[in-house]
Amino acid sequence: MAAKKQTFETSMARLEEIVRKMEQGDTPLDDSVALFEEGTKLAASLHKMLDEAEQKVTILRPQPDGSVQESPFIQEEP
Repeated sequence: MAAKKQTFETSMARLEEIVRKMEQGDTPLDDSVALFEEGTKLAASLHKMLDEAEQKVTILRPQPDGSVQESPFIQEEP
């Protein structure tokens, strides 16, 4: 049976759970390494999901003539 694709929220919750377990400091080394590997994969997957979502977001900018121009989301520097 194929694995079901994780949502952003479930992936983030699992990553937070992994971080909590590793921060406790009482996980055996082999388990810590496995958790680290899983967390690294989850972090990469979450980053990819965020990148894909950002590409879909557009900003509607009002123009002086009253029309609205659609432009890609660009994060402005502070």
